[in-house]
Amino acid sequence: MIRSNYLKQIEQGLLVHKVVALLGPRQSGKTTLARMYAELLQKEKGTTPEQITHFDLEDPTDIAALKNPKLVLRELSGLVIIDEIQRVPELFPVLRVLVDLPDNRAHFLILGSASRDLIRQSSESLAGRIAHIELTPFQLLETSTDKSERLWLRGGFPPSFLAKDNSISWQWRKEFIKSFLERDLPALGIGIPPQSLRRFWMMLAHYHGQIVNFSELGRSFGASDSTIRRYLDLLNGTFMVRRLSSWHENISKRQVKAPKLYFRDSGLFHSLLGIENRDQLNRHPKLGASWEGFAIEEVIRCTNVTAEDCYFWATHTGAEIDLLTIQDGKKRGFEFKYSDHPKATKSMHAAMESLKLDSLTVISPTERSFPLSEKIRVVSLNDFVQSSRAEAQNRS
Repeated sequence: MIRSNYLKQIEQGLLVHKVVALLGPRQSGKTTLARMYAELLQKEKGTTPEQITHFDLEDPTDIAALKNPKLVLRELSGLVIIDEIQRVPELFPVLRVLVDLPDNRAHFLILGSASRDLIRQSSESLAGRIAHIELTPFQLLETSTDKSERLWLRGGFPPSFLAKDNSISWQWRKEFIKSFLERDLPALGIGIPPQSLRRFWMMLAHYHGQIVNFSELGRSFGASDSTIRRYLDLLNGTFMVRRLSSWHENISKRQVKAPKLYFRDSGLFHSLLGIENRDQLNRHPKLGASWEGFAIEEVIRCTNVTAEDCYFWATHTGAEIDLLTIQDGKKRGFEFKYSDHPKATKSMHAAMESLKLDSLTVISPTERSFPLSEKIRVVSLNDFVQSSRAEAQNRS
């Protein structure tokens, strides 16, 4: 699959900055995308292979080649790709020195399997010199809408989504989870026993789509609140879960302050629950929560709203909204209903009134869209994604 939107983001980022960081979970396609961009440069810009240099910081040969990084990198020109940058954080200050040199002739595309939050301390020296792009696994915006069922069941990681059948996809995800816990997290310097993180991850699967009770989780896991928060920070920072903060208004109602939790990839979530095929998913009590998490992630991705501008809202009297986004000066609410014909509820009207929403969209798997009131409308997930794609194409 040609991920044209991301290729364009890399191109635009390197026009403005000397360094572009492509961040995302392992196996989301970062290395493949970097190679696609290199091929694009050769095909459309006339860049020669000699003007493209690739270092993989999991390769002992490349690690040895960068033993003296300043001397090696200073001699390069063109595009320099550095993969798995989080493994050698001491490269960040070196890059700052290099890009500030008046005779620097290189642009750096750095790839990392950790979020900005996890590598922020190392990359602070690149402030103003670096653009960040988050690469997600495949999303509905990139695939055809007739593949939405497969994307929901298998998730968007390329080896899982593109697998020959569900059984192969299932096996890949099981191995991915094992590798992530036993290899990837320790490589980031996270010294938590894999078996402890696996047990914690399994517990979190049952909190998917729910408000997090840190004290309850701590009691169940036999750990303190601070330990639970730290574990959750790690999974949030490695793109595995989405911690949706609560929104507060200056209103008389008592509002929920704890965050909500979602697994970002529906395929990994299904693996943790032991769901291998659609029949098992249809019978599982987490069916509605699974679809809600999948649809929330798709809406956030296709609207390009930042994580910092995504919230949920709830009061202690029961009024709530699944997703609230603040974008371009507008407050948009979203409800996610796994229903053929969702209806307007008191909770929706309470959210409209209390939050002064510009619109409230009820996302569902229906085949058609229809209004529930002047500002509340039911829209199928496929229609929402298609309209977002059309809007993006018009802007470009």
